[in-house]
Amino acid sequence: MEVLTESIHKKKLSSKHLMKITCPNCGNDRDFVEVADSVILTTHYVQNEDCSFTQDGDESQILGEIRFFCGECNADLTQHHQRFLEMLF
Repeated sequence: MEVLTESIHKKKLSSKHLMKITCPNCGNDRDFVEVADSVILTTHYVQNEDCSFTQDGDESQILGEIRFFCGECNADLTQHHQRFLEMLF
């Protein structure tokens, strides 16, 4: 009986993660914006033989709060940010 209960629980969790994040304000379920406060961005460059520069990589360090917004109406959807992070591939 425990195995059956565990299987049903896993199916419920899986279907929960398949649900789209939808803005309750405007219905948008496609465009979102992540905003990070207090970010240090370090970009590495290499100087080429012709004196031009080529970007060789970058690093970012977020020191502040990260917020999540609807890309259509700018509603604050930060409560859904964790699920957004879980669904990044």
